[in-house]
This record gives sequence, structure tokens and C-alpha cells, in this order.
Amino acid sequence: MRVAIAGAGAVGRSIARELLENGHEVLLIDQMPSAIKVDSVPRAEWLLADACEISSLDDAALDRCHVVVAATGDDKVNLVVSLLAKTEYGVPRVVARVNHPGNEWLYNESWGVDVAVSTPRLLSALVEEAVSVGDLVRLMTFGQSEASLVEMTMPADAPLTGQQVGSIDWPADAALVAILREGRVLVPQPQDPLQAGDELFFVTSQDVEDELERLFAAD
Repeated sequence: MRVAIAGAGAVGRSIARELLENGHEVLLIDQMPSAIKVDSVPRAEWLLADACEISSLDDAALDRCHVVVAATGDDKVNLVVSLLAKTEYGVPRVVARVNHPGNEWLYNESWGVDVAVSTPRLLSALVEEAVSVGDLVRLMTFGQSEASLVEMTMPADAPLTGQQVGSIDWPADAALVAILREGRVLVPQPQDPLQAGDELFFVTSQDVEDELERLFAAD
């Protein structure tokens, strides 16, 4: 998979290293010469250019990219990059960094954003996830729909404890996608029983989150 990352700061370089370790091709784009630190990510391609200019994105061959990540520290730049990537080059997947929570409402399909990653929201969600048992914690909202990734830690007295995944009447718009148990990530199978302390990850629409949470509430 070929990925272009607009913004070669600490965030962009960290993303690039992770993607390269997973076998992907990565192009880092930044208009600041001081940001072009080839030795820091030597296996990546580098482009000194303004990612908000069509000519620069032509040079980056954005039409060959499967994913574009707008990872600069400027929300205006990230939105423009996202819009150009989606509308001018038809990039299948656009991920954008939200720097200021007040701008989060802009990060949607109108601006070409498929997934918005808000660092403040994600950090607060992770804090909630660390201390919350029995409460549904929203980790991420997907830009092209009303779907979210949510987490629930099974309390010891949950009525679903011991029940098999396939026997539970889940809400229509909720899908259990992973179970984190004792440090292991499990792909849920119908015969798997739920255990107290399991961290359950769901993709669900926001309007059934309350219904999902009620399933885990003790009588």
C-alpha cells in the first residue's frame, strides 16, 4: 500500500516509521526545509513541497496513493489537503489530524475526510477507558458515517458474563470486532464466552450506543 503523509513533523515521522515497519510505501511531504530529515526515516520517500498546491501533489503522484494522511499541526492545511486528495485525485482513504477540538466538526466527508483523529479527544477517551469499567467509551468516529469505535470493559457482575458471543442479541447496528483479554487480541467467534475484565471493541452507530450499554448493566 502506498501512503502519502502531509506534514513531516514528529507526528508524521512517527506514522511513517510505523507504516514502513508494516511493509508499506511511504512518502513524506513538507514545505519546510528544516522538516526534511531524511536520516530520521531513511526508508521513506521525501518531497520538499507545499501539500496545498496541485502542482506539488502532482509531483507526489497522489493518484497512485491508497491512503493520504494529513498530519500537519495546522487544521486549515489538513482540511485543504484532505479535500484535494479526495476530490482531485480520488484517494480511497483520507485520514486527517485534528489539532484543535473546536474544529472537529469540520472534519467530515464535505472536506474529503474519511477518518478524523483528534489527539485531545483520543487522549481523553484513553483516560476514560483506563478508569471506566462497565461504561461505554467512544474512541473514534468515522467521518463518512455516524459509526464509531467504542470500548467496554466487562464488569464482574455483568449479566452477559459467561455467555457465548453468538448467543447474545446484539443491537442491529453494533458489531463486536475484537476482544482484548489478558494482553491478547482475540477475533470474536460465536462460541467464545465473555469474561469479566474483557475489553470489548465495537463498531456501532451512535443511536444504539445506549442500547448496547444497557446490555452490560447489572440488574
